[in-house]
Amino acid sequence: MRVLVAMSGGVDSSVAAALLVREGHDVSGATMKLWGGPSDTGCCSVADVEDARRVCQQLGVEHHVFNFTSDFERDVVRPYVSAHTSALTPNPCVACNAHLKFDRFLDRALLVGFDAIATGHHARVSETGSVFQLRRGRDPAKDQSYVLYMLGQSQLARLRLPVGEFAKAEVRALAGELGLRTAAKPDSQDVCFISKVAGRESFLRDRARLGPGRLVATTGEELGEVEALELLTVGQRRKLGLVARSVPERRYVVGVDLASRTATVGGLEDLMVGTVSLGQMAWTAGPLASGAPVEVQLSAHGQPVAGRWAPGGAAEAGAVETTAGAAERGAGAVVFDVPVRRPAPGQAVVLYEPSPEGDMVVGGGTAL
Repeated sequence: MRVLVAMSGGVDSSVAAALLVREGHDVSGATMKLWGGPSDTGCCSVADVEDARRVCQQLGVEHHVFNFTSDFERDVVRPYVSAHTSALTPNPCVACNAHLKFDRFLDRALLVGFDAIATGHHARVSETGSVFQLRRGRDPAKDQSYVLYMLGQSQLARLRLPVGEFAKAEVRALAGELGLRTAAKPDSQDVCFISKVAGRESFLRDRARLGPGRLVATTGEELGEVEALELLTVGQRRKLGLVARSVPERRYVVGVDLASRTATVGGLEDLMVGTVSLGQMAWTAGPLASGAPVEVQLSAHGQPVAGRWAPGGAAEAGAVETTAGAAERGAGAVVFDVPVRRPAPGQAVVLYEPSPEGDMVVGGGTAL
């Protein structure tokens, strides 16, 4: 089988390529040039491209570079900025997976004659009959199935995830045994187009108008101001500038209203909800039936919580909490068995099949 491996310059994609070579596949590597601006983090630096090239050289396979900078700007960077200026929490890694890694990259691979693509994600693809399933990686601490929830049957059928069967320590050990130059390279944890030196605020100020806002308690009491309201997100506790003496209890952002330039601040109890409405739903193998039980993950490494699926929005589930526009956007809602901490609007919410393993992704969407 001809397999094109997306090579980020990290240890996971390096080992993914090595494992496929070991299995006897006709392997090539390709690095996507995504971000055209300055970068000192993530997987878009010149050093990362060089690491990927050198690993391919070590493995005796071809290495290519695909320039997708215009696509990345349109589908990842601009939506990232737009989310901040719309009181939403952006998901740049989810957007990159949806539009670049498993759309443009896959299309390019098929166009030039490859049978499948592979990445270094810690997740697994299995097949039952003619249906492909997306599953959690073997290493719970490194599982990345949450950011892959948008993959459907056509992508899963063409996808190989070799390192998903290994713990991260085993991946590094394999890289060491093979003498790969990336064996001890630290994992990338940050948004690749946000410089560690300049930071998120500087990046956004260069691309959007940020303005001050008021902090108001749920009781209406004025608590202070923030310099950039667009930088706040629902659930945020730090960097609110609240003095412990005047506000001794922990306080969180529970709502952001850009029109009135106000952020409402409350206690943890003000963040608890019984239902979360979702938009932009994606399913790995087809929508769930109304009332179907699910295990729900509200953040990349959050603890799954039990609930049930309600097509068409919270109103159909008979819930109290709802978000206007859910039904109009062709979405749905998750009704939880017990109240949960509300995800920020824009945050990914991923649904897993409830089972002893709890490892199969059935779909996901964006919190409204």
